[in-house]
Amino acid sequence: MKFKTLMTIKAIVCLGFGPLLLFFPAWILELLGATYCSGAALTAREYGAALIGNLLLTWLARNVDRGVARRAIIWNLFIYDFIALIATVVLILKGALNPLGWGIVAVYLFFTAGFGSFALREERTD
Repeated sequence: MKFKTLMTIKAIVCLGFGPLLLFFPAWILELLGATYCSGAALTAREYGAALIGNLLLTWLARNVDRGVARRAIIWNLFIYDFIALIATVVLILKGALNPLGWGIVAVYLFFTAGFGSFALREERTD
């Protein structure tokens, strides 16, 4: 897969979920079987804001050439997605999310593998 393609897919996913979490946190949390409270709403909205930030980063940087900036973006997104993957699995195993949570795990696994493969390729070409 090309870097631009992965970045575009990430941007589209962030566009789909960022605004929903920012403006409709109760609906999303209830859909996932999570308990809705003011703390959960705050966290969901902050996560929505983070996804909108990721949307802008991935869309605006999708054409960046190889180099220090691209490597930093790749490592940032790899670590971000890897931590989110682990956190989501933990939440599911603790019963905080219903089986729909495994869909989120699949998305994070896809991006972790994608950005991880680019991280390895970028390091080998320098």
